[in-house]
Amino acid sequence: MTSTPQIRVTRRSPAYWRVTIDNPPINVMGPQMVREFQSLMDGLEADNDVRVVVFDSAVDGYFLNHSDFTARLEDLTSMPAGPTGLPPWPDFLVRLTHLPVASIALIRGRATGNGSEIALSCDMSFASREKAVLSQWEVGVGLVAGGGPMARLPRLMGRNRALELLLSSDDIRADQAEAYGYVNRALPDADLDAFVETLATRISGFDKWAIANTKRLVNTSLAPDIELSAGWDACMASIQRPAAQTSIKALMAQGFHKPGDAEDRLGYYVGRIASFADPPRDGVSGR
Repeated sequence: MTSTPQIRVTRRSPAYWRVTIDNPPINVMGPQMVREFQSLMDGLEADNDVRVVVFDSAVDGYFLNHSDFTARLEDLTSMPAGPTGLPPWPDFLVRLTHLPVASIALIRGRATGNGSEIALSCDMSFASREKAVLSQWEVGVGLVAGGGPMARLPRLMGRNRALELLLSSDDIRADQAEAYGYVNRALPDADLDAFVETLATRISGFDKWAIANTKRLVNTSLAPDIELSAGWDACMASIQRPAAQTSIKALMAQGFHKPGDAEDRLGYYVGRIASFADPPRDGVSGR
């Protein structure tokens, strides 16, 4: 049986691609989407004409959400490593950052966990002032994020703000994300599409060699790729912990993982988790 694609690629021109994330009702990311991101990256790397790629969403309220906690974990962990040697999700994020093509995230709706991580891997991100919400919510349910925010956020906004964001596990609105340097700009929702379209079209007309080499030199300031690998390993270990399993189960009971208030205000519900869950104390290694 053929599955419905969860991401769509539209070539506005040979030099300008749009990637639209489309997995309703809440744009969660499971193994199928990871495989599609891998295939997308193969295509971007092989194409000699593409100069800019824009990521957006077809699902109202969600740019890209957290992982699919109803999927079998082994379907993800059994996937072969990508060309970087990293597991498929961090492999995609690293390749996106190093791609000799400009990448832009157009954020409208929630960018929770994976959505935040793809925005951090893009070269630029622009957020709807009224509708964008960013979040690295994992610590609040006993998890460690797996797509590299611990490596990328401190260099982007400073250690203290990165820790505020990661350890609070709270929702960040677009204006605060802009003030912290989490996104390039927060724009009125009515202006967001036109702004990104104009910028992407402009860049798509420039010389690819100049784009690629400018990115290569700027990227020398990035964290080593191995730091993303360490985060992924910690993420996979954290998912197995009884404390995380208990917290996710408690969130599910509150309406998590389906359209509704728990997804719309995830930061609020994560903050209340101690009141409706009693996670077992299964120890913290400190390393």
